[in-house]
Amino acid sequence: MLTPHQALNDLVHDDATRPAITFYDDTPGPTQGERIEISRRVLDNWVAKAANALQEGLDVQRGSVVLLDLPCPHWRACYWALAVWAVGATLTLDAHEGADVLVTTDPDSGTAEDADEVVAVTLAALAREYDGELRSGVMDEAKEVSSFGDGFTAWDEPEEDDDALVHEGSRTGYADLFADLVGDPAAWPAGTRALVTSTSTYDLLRHLLHALVTGSSLVLVRGGGPVDEDRLASEGVTLRT
Repeated sequence: MLTPHQALNDLVHDDATRPAITFYDDTPGPTQGERIEISRRVLDNWVAKAANALQEGLDVQRGSVVLLDLPCPHWRACYWALAVWAVGATLTLDAHEGADVLVTTDPDSGTAEDADEVVAVTLAALAREYDGELRSGVMDEAKEVSSFGDGFTAWDEPEEDDDALVHEGSRTGYADLFADLVGDPAAWPAGTRALVTSTSTYDLLRHLLHALVTGSSLVLVRGGGPVDEDRLASEGVTLRT
């Protein structure tokens, strides 16, 4: 069974220096104008640190449920999703009571009150701590996650029928994750450079998995403005999702 973590490891071993994600933030606010390029090796490093934070810091393991509530498309949403799957836990996009961990930019939301543990995410690339007060017990990603290890080994591997993703009430098992979300990998030739602008986390995860299984890369643009054709040309975009 191919897992997202194994697929990423395979790409790193094939060519660690190739870009995995290029991110532009056109959203008005403090992060407007950011451009971040992440190689396969760097993405793997972020995934390892986040997965270790979940597993060692928050006791997330196979069977745990992690709710992802981050803006999209965003590079941080990518590595947190991959970290949840690396641990072998269930990633849910459906806000509901009972999530073991919530990963969010809004640690004071009503959803956060229902989660057992909360990770407060700061979107700015160079942030060193959360911009605001955090209640006791909330993990400050910007301050704490960097202290976790660069390599990751799961305590337990997921079984084929374990839930990998919950979205709008539907459940996708680990064995079906690539088949259900990606469909036909041939739709993306190897090395595709895919533009992603959708604000749907589900769409982002589909494209992320497609990139992993085809050795492609993503150009994420957050902000919803008109397409900058010069930018797409300079980034070598070959597919608009």
